[in-house]
Amino acid sequence: MRVGIVGMPNAGKSSLFNALTRAGAEAANYPFTTIEPNVAVVPVRDERLDRVAETVGASNVVYDTIDFHDIAGLVAGAHKGEGLGNKFLANIRETDAIVHVVRAHRDPNVIHPDGEVDPLRDIEIIETELVMADLEQAERRYDRVVRAARGGDRGAIAEEAWLRELIAGLQEGRPARTVPPPDEAPNAQRDLGSLTAKPVLFVANVDEGDDSVPPEIAAHAEAQGAVAVPVSSRLEAELSELDDEDAAAMRADLGISESGLDRVVGGAFALLHLIAFFTAGEDKPAQSWHLRDGLTAWHAAGEIHTDIQKGFVRAEVIGWEALVEAGGYAGARDRGVLRLEGRDYVMADGDVLTVKFTP
Repeated sequence: MRVGIVGMPNAGKSSLFNALTRAGAEAANYPFTTIEPNVAVVPVRDERLDRVAETVGASNVVYDTIDFHDIAGLVAGAHKGEGLGNKFLANIRETDAIVHVVRAHRDPNVIHPDGEVDPLRDIEIIETELVMADLEQAERRYDRVVRAARGGDRGAIAEEAWLRELIAGLQEGRPARTVPPPDEAPNAQRDLGSLTAKPVLFVANVDEGDDSVPPEIAAHAEAQGAVAVPVSSRLEAELSELDDEDAAAMRADLGISESGLDRVVGGAFALLHLIAFFTAGEDKPAQSWHLRDGLTAWHAAGEIHTDIQKGFVRAEVIGWEALVEAGGYAGARDRGVLRLEGRDYVMADGDVLTVKFTP
């Protein structure tokens, strides 16, 4: 899963990136500090997997990961190339979801490119640039698809009609996600590489000690069908330099319920409707995986390895809590809670999966 962190210059993107990854991406008080996207692979820690690993006697724990891409600040005119905009927009296009960092803190020592803090104005600038970039992309795509549609291709005919509707929506300022592609051309959105079709998590970069999303940002996110979480990038950057115990104690003193990493990762996974499942065995790694909610054991096997999916025979499945309560697989079999399921079994969050397959 690849998540791009975007926002206005000095919104707190690189500070958030540092806090999330401890990767030390340069953060400075002027625009375009980040020229190439910093990328860090971050483990998605899950206490449930730790419990499973301890119960079955696993050799080690391997968490699934999320890639955070710290993309330099966008400015008005980015879709025309302002502020190296074309390069940055191309970087966003490669991600699965967008974390939109919005400055909501009032620190006078941090320069704002437009002179004053106005979260909704900043959001509008970013969203306008993404919409305009999509509009240009859609118009270019339309010219190509029209030629194919004239040849009678059914998929191209459906895509041409969809592109006309999409272009009209973008011209009105609506994101591409509000115009779903037709059944006859289900991959049209993907082929277009639309920026505004990607799910968005708004991160309100709040003052230290503030633990709530400003009402105007919350209302805007709700209207967009998006999620918003509060994070103090500066505070999280400071806490990331402490060990876990000291950081937790400081958060408790400030009344902050969870880390910025947990909020951003949780929000990102919620956007993509992902669930976690686990594989584990005695003297083998205990590993977490993520899968889109509603998919099956056969799809889960493919996450582990394509050869396992191709040779799928059946799956042993048990909820992580039931496995822990039974004290392991032997106890689970004695209790009759370790189930045999076929390829069409719909996976549940927290399932522990063992796939039987033919090589």
